Amino acid sequence: MGEGKMETEASGAAAAAEEVIVAGGEVAAETIKKPNRLERKWTFWFDNQSKPKQGAAWGSSLRKGYTFDTVEDFWCLYDQIIKPSRLPGNADFHLFKDGIEPKWEDPECANGGKWSVSCSKRTNLDSMWLETLMALIGEQFDESDEICGVVASVRQRQDKLALWTKNAANEAAQMGIGRRWKEIIDVTDKITYSFHDDARREKSVKSRYNV
Repeated sequence: MGEGKMETEASGAAAAAEEVIVAGGEVAAETIKKPNRLERKWTFWFDNQSKPKQGAAWGSSLRKGYTFDTVEDFWCLYDQIIKPSRLPGNADFHLFKDGIEPKWEDPECANGGKWSVSCSKRTNLDSMWLETLMALIGEQFDESDEICGVVASVRQRQDKLALWTKNAANEAAQMGIGRRWKEIIDVTDKITYSFHDDARREKSVKSRYNV
């Protein structure tokens, strides 16, 4: 076999090998899973009022936690973060859209209100909390733009879950959210909606809507 022919065959083999490597690289790249992006970013907040400092302003114990925007990050955080049922008394756990603080004073919450449901057992609180989180990040509400976030509140007498929304006066939107939420958390008892405005002015908050 001539030297020129050997060089040609070697060159051809190298080219073929390069094609295999490149193709293999493409396949490998395709098999790498891309993170599943959510429609929007969400942030966990924690408020421990079990040991309030004397003279401390309301909301001073509120702390911003983790922000995430993928399904994978959500589950990683959920597996690591304490469940609501294990929180100390008078503590609140929040999941809100990124950029919205879980306060009445936040511009996105100022004209809003909340749907509330009481939890008789801590196990119910955890399951309803998880179902609500998945519904929020999965955009399972038709009126998802109306929703600010959800709060799990641990109290001595009774734990509560509250779904905060933006425009309390929009009765049609709030009723749609309330009905859908009842389905998601599998509650048959009546749940009520109250305005943040009422809570600011009155000690006993009246319910404006119920489903």
